[in-house]
Amino acid sequence: MTDGPTAGSEQGPEDEVEMEFFEHLGELRTRLRNAILGSLPAIGVAWFFKEELLDWLLQPLVEAWEALNLGKPQIHFANPIDPFVAYLKISIIVGLIASAPWLFWQLWAFIAPGLYRREKRLAVPFVLFSTVFFVGGVWFGYEVVFPLGFETFLSFAGLLPSESIAVSPTLMINEYLGFATRMLLAFGVVFEVPVINTFLSAVGLVTWRQLLAFARWWILIAAVLAAFLTPPDIASQLLMLVPLVALYFLSIGFAALFGIRHARQRSAEHEQAQSKGYER
Repeated sequence: MTDGPTAGSEQGPEDEVEMEFFEHLGELRTRLRNAILGSLPAIGVAWFFKEELLDWLLQPLVEAWEALNLGKPQIHFANPIDPFVAYLKISIIVGLIASAPWLFWQLWAFIAPGLYRREKRLAVPFVLFSTVFFVGGVWFGYEVVFPLGFETFLSFAGLLPSESIAVSPTLMINEYLGFATRMLLAFGVVFEVPVINTFLSAVGLVTWRQLLAFARWWILIAAVLAAFLTPPDIASQLLMLVPLVALYFLSIGFAALFGIRHARQRSAEHEQAQSKGYER
């Protein structure tokens, strides 16, 4: 154990007891347990409204179906247990989204011991903006991507040129929920790019100039992620690619603001140290 920090010094990771590997694992286990237990009430509330949530999640599909005049919208299941599994999946996903502030707080509590005191003051902004951007990504996927995507995919249904046979959609509830929840969570995670880059800049791991220099590679990475995470149509891929690139450049702006702030702080500290030296 090291001696405590001297008066006026800034407590940092080097001032604390080093954690062993198994202590890190124990801390991780504690945070995961807290995250799960803290999410259970929200999951329980979501289960109570499971039918309303399923109806809400199906609305973009219903609107696209009706816009293309495909008849009465329907969702099917092949196994008697499928509806129960679907409701359980919806309850868990919605419960986790509703618990986002608590989950991000647990994430912060896990990484905070390795930060300096001034960096630990970023706890509330980190949790707040992580939640806002994550929920914003989910909203963007639901309100913007889903309507366009479903209308594009369902437009392939209809009579073939011979008019002797039709291509008609038969959607299964498990496949639909798997696709919908995966897309919503993907957009939620993608929208965390500014938070991650800004945090890395705030703790001094990267600068805005480094982020700007990496931008050309990020555009390539974003294109690969968009192709991997979205269905194989150019419209859906562009709807993920454009936010990925735009959010990255937004994070460069945030990093620049932190860089200017740190430069001014270092300059003020240097001038203060010089003035103290002159007084002596």
